[in-house]
Amino acid sequence: MSGLTHLDDQGAARMVDVSAKPATVREATATGRITMSSEAAAAIREGAVKKGDVLAVARVAGIMAAKRTAELIPLCHPLPISGVTLDLEAGDEGVIATATVRTTHNTGVEMEAMSAVSVALLTIYDMAKALDRGMVIGEVRLLAKSGGRSGDWRA
Repeated sequence: MSGLTHLDDQGAARMVDVSAKPATVREATATGRITMSSEAAAAIREGAVKKGDVLAVARVAGIMAAKRTAELIPLCHPLPISGVTLDLEAGDEGVIATATVRTTHNTGVEMEAMSAVSVALLTIYDMAKALDRGMVIGEVRLLAKSGGRSGDWRA
């Protein structure tokens, strides 16, 4: 019908069949940021948020999100995740999250990397909202992917 991979000939949603694709090492890196008041950012950097260690909890939440992406995004394949790293850089005006997800499978992990970043940032908001309800989450995007039929890509 449209040439879109997640639609069948009648236009109904479908999960793409990736069984004919070879299992290869695949990796994706995504990033995003949360901006906030300088006071909230300082409290996060100094470990002074009443709910606890914001960055540690956000890191674990992001890793968990990568592993559960198929439960959140309806047409994503459940994947055996080989590894997830989630770096959180706390600055004067917020936090930058960068996640890298790896698998050896027959489809990529771009959605897993972006899910990790998004949930980590949402967790920061949840833990620090008493300090600044005006925080803004944004700029979540794919930075790079490697492996698979389409090869490597960089932003």
